[in-house]
Amino acid sequence: MYERSFLFSNRSSSDPGMYPAAEPPAGRSHTGQLFFEYLLVVSLRKKRNKEDYEPHITYQFPKREVMGRLQREEEEKCMKAAHLFCFPEGINWAPLTEYKSETFSFVLTEVDGSRRNGYCRRLLPAGRGARVPEAYCIISRAACFGLFSKIFDEVEKRRQISKAMIYPFMQSLREAPLPSPGNTVSISSFIPDAGTEIISLTRPAESWLEHVDFHTLFRCLNDEEVLMVFAATVTERRIIFISEELSTLSQVLHAVAALLYPFVWQHTFISIVPTVLIDVCAAPTPFLLGVQKNLLEQLTDHSDLMIVDLSPGAETKFITRMGDEESLLPAKLKEELLSRLSARKHHASTEELNRLVSEAFLSVFVQSVGHFSQHVRRSASSRRFHKKSFLKAVEHRSHLNFVKLFIQTQMFDLFIQEEEAQPNPNGTNTHSSLRSSNSRFQSELSGEPLERKAFLKGSSNTSMKLFSFSLWNLNEDSFD
Repeated sequence: MYERSFLFSNRSSSDPGMYPAAEPPAGRSHTGQLFFEYLLVVSLRKKRNKEDYEPHITYQFPKREVMGRLQREEEEKCMKAAHLFCFPEGINWAPLTEYKSETFSFVLTEVDGSRRNGYCRRLLPAGRGARVPEAYCIISRAACFGLFSKIFDEVEKRRQISKAMIYPFMQSLREAPLPSPGNTVSISSFIPDAGTEIISLTRPAESWLEHVDFHTLFRCLNDEEVLMVFAATVTERRIIFISEELSTLSQVLHAVAALLYPFVWQHTFISIVPTVLIDVCAAPTPFLLGVQKNLLEQLTDHSDLMIVDLSPGAETKFITRMGDEESLLPAKLKEELLSRLSARKHHASTEELNRLVSEAFLSVFVQSVGHFSQHVRRSASSRRFHKKSFLKAVEHRSHLNFVKLFIQTQMFDLFIQEEEAQPNPNGTNTHSSLRSSNSRFQSELSGEPLERKAFLKGSSNTSMKLFSFSLWNLNEDSFD
């Protein structure tokens, strides 16, 4: 959400440097970290004596500071990765006279496991005649797709005036600390003939959903198809999504991963697979991958794989699948899920839809494994999960087959490991992000069974992280 007003005033610019990344203290309106690390403009240029194009950075803000060798090498890999994901199609481009701009995102995992989010707006630059697209890319530690889409709107508006107009806006944005979930920050930026523009940027209150918009998922798939995708995802299978649009791929993959809340996908996750990385689709381990439709012919091995076609008007949404997805979820839970999803309004806001969908799928875990905390018991100096007593305590026998499958997944295993590791599971600890993110749900559960409350309380120990494919182990030739 953002609002704009205009004031006539002057504002000085200075770079305050990098804020340390940290969770905000209670009641604090900002996180203490910057909105972004870099803004890049990535353009295409012809290779020497060839017809092919290659991406290169034509604009970078701020300029890289003096840094040590290892830090410089990591930053250079980050910049090369931005090339790769801003133009994942590779080198085959031709000048265009029309091009519909699109916004998408990607995730970069560093050697220490930390993540950077890349947000990209690709558009046709101003000018006459045929020309190739260029991409604006923001590298940030924050995962908030909607917020950065609004920032790109402002960047694109200033680019139409002059590229020089981008700098003061991004400088003002860099000076402002990232607001905490549910809070607003105001950015000041001068616009010729309009004065100083004040832009208010607000983060959603539910921080674990601020990178998600379920609209695209339910536009591409009907409710029954979404449930089949969820069944394959929750049992950690190999899933590939196909689309011509990069924005569709990134939005659908993040939405599918969010359906697992409060559990977290623990395997390879690449929302847009660049052409040079297409071999990752042959990996034998579970993955969630987004692949552009023109690469479909390169996916020759369809065994043990679900391929979902997100294209409008596709004859079949499932190009291939295992065949048992419709029977993985207990019939009663499927019926309740479909009933909850059917209650959504046609013109629901992103926040309304996110809440309804997340609560619907959360209920699956509450009803099937929500009693887990009763079976994590202290023994001597440690806490241990008792699987046998847990399975015996499954209330509905029709849920048992699904529960047996689910507890074998890495997402459930890590969830339990983190629960076992908590010395004081009832107190505030470093894994309490879900509790704070889910506070609204908990405040409304007074009429719900105790089991649901206990599940949400226990789930506060699970860290919200999204595993993505690490670029740092790639051979340098991958970027050439």
